[in-house]
Amino acid sequence: MIFEPVLATLEYHNMDPEIVRWGPIVLRWYSLSYVAALMFGWWWLARFTKKMATPYTRLQVDDFALWALIGVFLGGRLGYVFFYKPAEYLADPIEILKIWEGGMSFHGGLLGVILAIYLFTKRNKIDIFSFSDFVACVVPAGLFFGRIANFINGELWGAPSNLPWAMPFPGGGPLPRHPSQLYEAALEGLLLFLVLNFLMARTNARKLPGMLVGIFFAWYGVSRYLIEFVRVPDAHLGKLWDAISMGQLLSLPMIAFGLWLIASSLKRGKAAAPNK
Repeated sequence: MIFEPVLATLEYHNMDPEIVRWGPIVLRWYSLSYVAALMFGWWWLARFTKKMATPYTRLQVDDFALWALIGVFLGGRLGYVFFYKPAEYLADPIEILKIWEGGMSFHGGLLGVILAIYLFTKRNKIDIFSFSDFVACVVPAGLFFGRIANFINGELWGAPSNLPWAMPFPGGGPLPRHPSQLYEAALEGLLLFLVLNFLMARTNARKLPGMLVGIFFAWYGVSRYLIEFVRVPDAHLGKLWDAISMGQLLSLPMIAFGLWLIASSLKRGKAAAPNK
């Protein structure tokens, strides 16, 4: 496969992962992406409570934003530690605290948010499926910001390719590669955000609690599984059993759970419908 023509026409933008540095204090795009995602999610949920007929108050939305923040950071960091580098971090546990050096897992962060939703809805006596549907409409925006930050950092790049938009990445050698971060930003982020919010605002999907969060799980799982075919797996893990990446392995239960949620929501909706 010939890559030289692409190398001559398209180069990695080589953006600096650091926005600004004040002595030992560094502001990075990666950190800013988390702040942007959480602030946007907070604002978007508040917008729902104001413009749509929801049983949630602004105070509850503000309260949940803190729960989600804790869930994302604790789940994301611990997920990365135990899913990707358990031996390395357990050998030196103090490294777990160094989140400014990177190392967050989406699947771990998602588990953290699920736990936050469960505890929050139980405490406030809110239907967990209905509330999860609203949260699911926001999460893809966070994925979008995060993957753009991955692209700026020049990390999580894809396999070599001769496609016109392929590009070399720092640390990835001279060959142009799939910008798999942008694939994820578009498919799991922007497109899924538009689909879920269209269904929420324009259809009766919100009257089937669990439907939208089910679509989120299934869509993300399928998208991530497929993109992993053109994304280079973590060097220290490679392909598990020489067949599947860790990202694909973690996506399979997401697909199954999403399909179960969709089927359950349809079943509940059918049971609640008046007999004719």
